[in-house]
Amino acid sequence: MKAIGVSSIEELYSDVPQKVRLKRKLDLLGPLSELEAKRHIERLLSQNSDASEVVSFLGGGCWNHYVPAAVSEISARSEFVTSYTPYQAEISQGMLQALFEYQSMICELTAMDYANSSLYDWASALGEAALMATRATQRNEFLIPRHIHPDRRATLKTYAEPAGIKVTEVKNDNTTGQVDLRDLESKITNNCAAVYLENPSHLGCLQTKTQDIAEMAHSKGALFVAGVDLTSLGILKPPGKYGADITIAEGQCLGSAMNYGGPLLGVFACKGEKLLRQMPGRIIGMTTTKDSRQRAYCMALQTREQHIRRDRATSNICTNEALCALTAAAYLSLLGASGIRELGTVILSKTYYAINELSRIRRIKVPVMQAQHFKEFTVSFNESGKKLRELELSLLEKGVQMGAPLMESIPELGETAVFCVTETHSKEDIDRLRTVLTEVLEA
Repeated sequence: MKAIGVSSIEELYSDVPQKVRLKRKLDLLGPLSELEAKRHIERLLSQNSDASEVVSFLGGGCWNHYVPAAVSEISARSEFVTSYTPYQAEISQGMLQALFEYQSMICELTAMDYANSSLYDWASALGEAALMATRATQRNEFLIPRHIHPDRRATLKTYAEPAGIKVTEVKNDNTTGQVDLRDLESKITNNCAAVYLENPSHLGCLQTKTQDIAEMAHSKGALFVAGVDLTSLGILKPPGKYGADITIAEGQCLGSAMNYGGPLLGVFACKGEKLLRQMPGRIIGMTTTKDSRQRAYCMALQTREQHIRRDRATSNICTNEALCALTAAAYLSLLGASGIRELGTVILSKTYYAINELSRIRRIKVPVMQAQHFKEFTVSFNESGKKLRELELSLLEKGVQMGAPLMESIPELGETAVFCVTETHSKEDIDRLRTVLTEVLEA
């Protein structure tokens, strides 16, 4: 402690908020035999329910999408599972090619020039986008919308504070869900490194002024960073077509199961060689063997690698999500362009079926925002007289998990939750939600 300049254990943990600290000693069992430990773990696990037992409309950054059996089979092959990181190119050609294909398909999907492979999740990708934008522009202010996932906001601030980056919030219109262009214009200064926009937003609202926001950012010499739902890009204009310099996303929706919230996959892509050389994460390149007879793959532009660049590395990320990226490549290969388009169409139609059905319930408002929605939408219970926590427990007793409450992240919306519908929800599932919700509200 003397060497690092702290006087007590309490001071060492001073950055850990009191509300998440355990105020008691760990309640650990005594020594157990292997059989006793197995039984104990099984008892604990039996308290959990999964999406096959409960119809879940939770969403909010980790979604219940269907994972084709072929995707699971490919990603579970031992040669992929065990090849943690492809440092030795001569024995890692299979994994390197898979990651090269992943990068290529992400670029095609997002209409960007370059993609890395890969980052931890959407939240860390946002933090890295802020660092990258400040490096590229030599500015230190980063603008974000008010309607953003609280985990992404918190992670961004964790990245930004030590780097001296000022994170400024831009208003969203609580009637339309759109970014307030007047407020944005008043906050873009000559010190703005980038403007960040999510499309759809955290509340599922499709943004209609993406091109205007990109032009507004560029007019001030700032970059435009777009956060997107990859499953929407089969039917929506990709960010590269409306001016995004950097695109980030959560790749869990591309073939990875929810797995209690992880591991996830941070998707990161950019435009232009100048930004490419500032991009964190691995870039896999295609070349030929020395005799030029065969294609070969290798890691290129390892700007983030501490073992090469030490303190000049662009990122302190020390690992990768290569297996999740390979899974995404298998998923995209299996669906193809027509499959991605069909996926987006199915999700959109089910989103609107759910909105229409829930809007028939008295004393709730669906959706809260007057906007087009994709996959996620808001439901306000302010007029029902019910608290979301009570509703959540009542619905779980009936085998239904409701959407994520917004009281902490966007308290001005009151007793409002964001619900999620994907291709896994059948008509019967949505009808069941309407029926159960009606019963609980009228009880």
